[in-house]
Amino acid sequence: MDKAIIIEDYSMNWARQFEQEKIKLTEILRDRVQSIEHIGSTAVEDLGAKPVIDIAAGVNNLETVSEFIEPLKQIHYEFVHHKEFPQRRFFRKGQRRAGTHHLHFYEFEGEHWNNQLLFRDYLRKNPDEARKYHELKVYLAEKYRFDRVAYTENKAPFIQNILQKARPSEI
Repeated sequence: MDKAIIIEDYSMNWARQFEQEKIKLTEILRDRVQSIEHIGSTAVEDLGAKPVIDIAAGVNNLETVSEFIEPLKQIHYEFVHHKEFPQRRFFRKGQRRAGTHHLHFYEFEGEHWNNQLLFRDYLRKNPDEARKYHELKVYLAEKYRFDRVAYTENKAPFIQNILQKARPSEI
């Protein structure tokens, strides 16, 4: 059985954990990534989250990520192939369903990269929306305690709504 989904209160440790991990990743990936960003709920102050540090790394070409599989093993990242997400490459640190860090490679400044940052930045600037997102996540974590797929799918409409609000309006 999968591990229960638990939403923890915000921890200032999450930002520190990201900064420590960013140093390690930068040493290994050097100039082969354009940017390394803290994303997801742990990147938004005062927002509760599953205690997993989500990290986005931007690359010019996703095909180059295969070159990182072996070097990233040195700092305990395991490549996880997700054929249903061709727009990213995913690495996990820690056990399946109990990882401590999730490393997502996206095409730098591509749609998926931009959406991650847009969502994070909007929640950082709009505490009321962040609070609503927190309440939704707590509700879904109770409703789908052992079903991560349903938990994630049921967050999607809220996320899409935030992305609509966050995108610069076209004139």
